Amino acid sequence: MPSQKPVALVVGASRGIGRQVAIDLAKNGYAVVVAAKSITDPSKLPSNTPDPKSAASTVTTVAREIASAGGEATPIQVDVRSEESVNALVAKTIAKYNRLDVVVYNSGAIWWASIADTPLKRFQLMQRVNPEGLYAVVQAALPHLYRAPQGGRIVVVSPPIYSRFFRGKAAYAMGKVGMSVLTKGLAMDFEREGRKNMAITSIWPAVAIESAATERFTTLNPSEAADLRKPTIFSDAILAILRSPAARVNGELLLDEDFLRDECGVTDFSKYSVVPGAVPRRIMPARLPDLTVAEQDDEGKRVDSAAAAAAAARSKL
Repeated sequence: MPSQKPVALVVGASRGIGRQVAIDLAKNGYAVVVAAKSITDPSKLPSNTPDPKSAASTVTTVAREIASAGGEATPIQVDVRSEESVNALVAKTIAKYNRLDVVVYNSGAIWWASIADTPLKRFQLMQRVNPEGLYAVVQAALPHLYRAPQGGRIVVVSPPIYSRFFRGKAAYAMGKVGMSVLTKGLAMDFEREGRKNMAITSIWPAVAIESAATERFTTLNPSEAADLRKPTIFSDAILAILRSPAARVNGELLLDEDFLRDECGVTDFSKYSVVPGAVPRRIMPARLPDLTVAEQDDEGKRVDSAAAAAAAARSKL
């Protein structure tokens, strides 16, 4: 039988932001599949909850946290660089719950440096984990999201598209912006296909968030913690996106703070500060460019390579 709860698959949920998103989805009535590369042998689980920013936090420990709090969670290991591993992840999700309502893609590889200082292998790893991993998960999940009772939703951790984002990290930006392009493109597919109850949305932090990535910087300079927010701001924003009408969020590239302010009326963000009383520095522009353009009356002939290939195959029969 299908799960009576909506089912959310959180990819990249072993620690940091992804862990918090998985925990808060479970608190809000979702059965959660906690997916990432890192797992723990159940016979060797630590007695205490590990530091959520450490390597000791895995899909196994996060699923136990959720279950201990009365939620429902299933840990599944996945390597998003492998199509076979991604397909197996989605197949196991459906075998367990017989439905899939939400996908949150939080997996990410990061290397912030100039192009000259970014080795090709680092570049390739980022592309495989960031845009290619997202693409694989979306393709595997779509047939099941189409059947979601209330309409399938996808949330992608990727940024608005603007020039300053490329500075000092072009190799990383190429993949992350590619993920935002996928968000825009799939949203257009949904619209063209008349899937009015489906939506894909990108979200990015307006202020740096406490995570395994930012831990490196605060270890070297503890005072930088004053410029960090707790990952709960991100999970609160994602929950608000999922509660919004599909048409409102489909294809949007959102910032967590701005969406919570504009759509949920949040004005006091102090509870999210890692250092009580601190006012963290905003890392994103106050205003972002509008990517839409004035269309011509005639957009030209639409080319569909898949349809052309299918027609060519039929002609050979």
